Amino acid sequence: MTSETEEQTRADAWRAAALVVAAAVQILAGFVGGAGLWGEAVGEVANAYPTLLLPGGAAFTIWSLIYVGFAALAVRQALPGQRHRTVHRRTGWWLVAAGVLNAAWVALFAQRLTVLAQLVIIALLVCLAVVASRLRAGADGWPDRLLLHLPVGVYLGWVSMATVAGAATTAASYDAAPTTAVAIAVLVLTGLAAAVAVAVLPSVVGFAVTVCWALAWIASRTPESAVAVTALLAVAVVVVAAVVRLWRAGDRSTAAWG
Repeated sequence: MTSETEEQTRADAWRAAALVVAAAVQILAGFVGGAGLWGEAVGEVANAYPTLLLPGGAAFTIWSLIYVGFAALAVRQALPGQRHRTVHRRTGWWLVAAGVLNAAWVALFAQRLTVLAQLVIIALLVCLAVVASRLRAGADGWPDRLLLHLPVGVYLGWVSMATVAGAATTAASYDAAPTTAVAIAVLVLTGLAAAVAVAVLPSVVGFAVTVCWALAWIASRTPESAVAVTALLAVAVVVVAAVVRLWRAGDRSTAAWG
């Protein structure tokens, strides 16, 4: 039994260290990609393939919040009193994979390898969805809510929308940018999918706010009024879904924050 405990303790330490490294690599990749130190700047590549589903420039400032939240999560789970917790064991390696995949996406997108970048961001979305599904609804106090549930929700919400925008960018890179009708259909489906996610995720706030943030910036940027209106209607659908979820929840605080 002692040997098994020691082995698990070592495994926890390795996992915790790997997540801290992944957080650092992710931040470094974001800086390199934003400054264009490896290929072109990510923003320049995105703007080179304009689509009706690309959020406005200020929308991407949310990456700073994501990186800070991920780093705080990583540092906290590495503390001796946190490493052994079941929630970190169930989610840690998936978060490590998320950090590595995000860095890989930056590297690929900066080189205009749009198809590979899109495949990577889909894998990133899957990892974050698994993490979110493994967070139990009742967080262990506000530290878990603010340093686990909220960062994961924000990250998942933004990557969900980045996957949609990335698909449009990938199509545009092959001269097949979505038409107005296609963009409207995609936004309708996105709003419905986000509403379903709000209904089933352990916590609502981080995911819902981030999805609405992205949709609002799509509406602000697009030159097509029909697309803008659809994006704002999608925001309304997500907000209504969140309100209904909170209204029907027995513990609204738990439904909101985990």
